[in-house]
Amino acid sequence: MKLKGLQPIVGSRTDVLILGSFPGEMSLRKQEYYAHPRNLFWDIMECIVGTGRNKDYPSRIQHLKNSGICLWDVLKSCNRDGSLDTRIRNGHVNNFNSFLSKHKVRVIFFNGKKSAEAFNRNVVPGLKYSINSHALPSTSPANTRMTKEEKFRRWCLVKKYL
Repeated sequence: MKLKGLQPIVGSRTDVLILGSFPGEMSLRKQEYYAHPRNLFWDIMECIVGTGRNKDYPSRIQHLKNSGICLWDVLKSCNRDGSLDTRIRNGHVNNFNSFLSKHKVRVIFFNGKKSAEAFNRNVVPGLKYSINSHALPSTSPANTRMTKEEKFRRWCLVKKYL
């Protein structure tokens, strides 16, 4: 079944663009980025910019926008059973040339290796813009290769660009 991703979250400030690969089942169902309760994304954002799961979703999104953080995914659509990136098939990428021509993004952070790999393989060859980027550990509960504390430590790099 062909799945469609979420629209980008973009405010007037666009210092940092955080890219996932494609939303999980719960995120698609709720139409919210990082909706799975065991995903560490919002816990990490609480440490970085002071907004987390203790606030409602619209408030969290507004706080990210005010902080200069944009959210999006590398893929705009794909086929996938379940939520694992390894099950993604027939992915189609979002139009980053158009996005980057409208928004002055200083740096891209990838939420996990899969999003970085998909971007570098499918977007970079046709990208008209040069932009600084960093792959960070996935905040997904499926990423068990690293401790929670190590993920938080590595994600602190985002603060440098805000």
